[in-house]
Amino acid sequence: MARPRQHAPEALHAQVMAACDAWLQENPAHTLSLRALAREVGCAPSTLLKLYGSFSNLLQHVNIETLARLRAVIEPLTESAAPEQRLKALARAYWQFAQRDAFRWQLLFDYPLAQEGELDQRQSDMIEGLFLRVEATLREYQPALDDQEARRLGRTLWGSVHGLVQLGLNERLGYWQGQQLEVGELLDQLLHTTLAGLKHRPDVT
Repeated sequence: MARPRQHAPEALHAQVMAACDAWLQENPAHTLSLRALAREVGCAPSTLLKLYGSFSNLLQHVNIETLARLRAVIEPLTESAAPEQRLKALARAYWQFAQRDAFRWQLLFDYPLAQEGELDQRQSDMIEGLFLRVEATLREYQPALDDQEARRLGRTLWGSVHGLVQLGLNERLGYWQGQQLEVGELLDQLLHTTLAGLKHRPDVT
C-alpha cells in the first residue's frame, strides 16, 4: 500500500495560515487550538509541532502575517497628500483595519510577541518600519524636529491613536447627546490638535 503523501512545509504553512485566517474572521484567538487547526488542515497535531516548534510560535507567524497586512494597507497612504492629511489617513486606516480584522488585530496585542530568534527580529523590523513611516511624516510636517524628538512624538501619537481604536472596539468612548462618539472624528481631532501644537512650538527640540 502506498504511503500517504506528506505535506510540504511551505504548502502546509500556507494551509495553516489560511485556516487561522478563516477561524479569526469569526472567533477570538483564545478559542483556537493546535488540535482544531490540525483537524482543519488534515494532519496530526504532532506534524504542526514539528513544523513550528510550539503553538506559541505558530501564533507568532499569524502575528507576522497581520503586520504584513497592516503594512500593505498603510504603505500606499505614505506616498501622496500633505503630511497632515496623510497622518489622518493613516490613523483612519488603522481604525478600519482593526474593525475589519478585529480578532486578528486583538491577537497581535493580547498575545505576547516573540522574545528571541528570527520571529522576534521579523516582528521588530516590521513594527519599526510602521513607526518610521509616522516619524518621517512628522519630520516632513515640522522639519525642525530632530531624530529623537520625532521618535518620541511618533510613538506618543500612535499610542494615543491605538488607545482610541482599542476603546472604540470595546465601545468605551462614551456618548454625547445620546449618540456614541465616533472614533474617526476623535482621531481627526487628535491629529489636528497635536499637529497644530507642533507647528507653533517656539522650540521644537
